[in-house]
Parts: sequence; C-alpha cells; structure tokens
Amino acid sequence: MSTQEYRHIVRIVGNDIPGSKKSIVGLTQIKGIGYNFAIAILDTLKINTNTNIGFLSESDVQSIEKLITNPIAANFPIWFLNRRKDIETGTNKHLLTSDIPFTLRNDIERERITNSWRGYRHMYGLKVRGQCTRTTGRKGGAVGVAKAGKPAPTQTAAAPTAAAPTAAAPTAAAAKPAAGKPAEVKKAAPAEKKK
Repeated sequence: MSTQEYRHIVRIVGNDIPGSKKSIVGLTQIKGIGYNFAIAILDTLKINTNTNIGFLSESDVQSIEKLITNPIAANFPIWFLNRRKDIETGTNKHLLTSDIPFTLRNDIERERITNSWRGYRHMYGLKVRGQCTRTTGRKGGAVGVAKAGKPAPTQTAAAPTAAAPTAAAPTAAAAKPAAGKPAEVKKAAPAEKKK
C-alpha cells in the first residue's frame, strides 16, 4: 500500500479513530465493541489485526460498519450481543455508542415506576444485586463514635474602669463560678455563744 492511501482520521459508526492505531485497538474505541467483538469482526472480514487502521480501504471501512450495525446477519451467535430479548421489542440486538446509556436509564426508570425491589434499591442508591452492605457501599460521612467537643468559652465580666471603681463589680465576678469548676459553697461562721 502506498503512503497516499493512508488516512490520519478514520470515521467508523460516528467515531473518529486515529489512523495510527492498530485495527483491533481502534475498533475497541467504539463504545459497545470490546476486544473479543473486534477480533470476531476482523476475522470474519479477513482483515489483519496488526495493520494500522489508517491503511484500511473505504470498502473495508464500509464492510466493518455494516457488520457492526447488524452482527446477526453475519451469523454472530446470540450470546455475543449485549441486548438480548429487548423488553420493548423482544428482539436481539447489539447497542452502540449513545444508545447504551440511554437504554440503561430507561431500564432503571421503568424499574422505579413499577415500584419493584430493584427500582427501590436504585432509587435509594443501595446495592441492587444482593451484595452485603454492612461494610461496603457506604455513602456520606464516617460512621462511628463522635468525638466530644470542647466546651464553649464563657464570657468574663467586664473589668471596672479605673476612674470610677464600683463595689458591685467584684461581687458579681466573685458570685460567678470559674469555667469548668463547681461553685464553692462557703460555710457560715458559727455564732459565738453568750456567757
């Protein structure tokens, strides 16, 4: 093949793939096509997996697109597809690119509307497939014993001004107990007995 036939960007099923990628790696960049699916496509079309995707001819690219969009026509096994017995249509098909998250959202929404157990678990963000949730799947803050907080600082009485000292200020400060200490109770002095 001459260098003039090389293309730097190859468009397959709406995805731009760099021409420097190997054909097997380039096909796996399309969402919905994995490594095994890419090998099956290239083996069916008798294309070398190690050739750069930029050297593929236009007819090869069209045949790859045709096989990707309709793998059942190429006698691919049903278990190879990622959407078997679709709930709405009942057909077997293979989803690609943006159809995958769209279908997934519809499936989850249908489960929620029917109030199934799976829909309930999806709604509350819990594990759906029966996994243990005691130690895994926790969301939010840490679970455990909360640490005791520091006591709030107490306000001290305002210091009397030097110009006009008052007698009430010391008694108010003395009457208020210190922070964190219990108030001391003064005992009255015993009265002297008269003789």
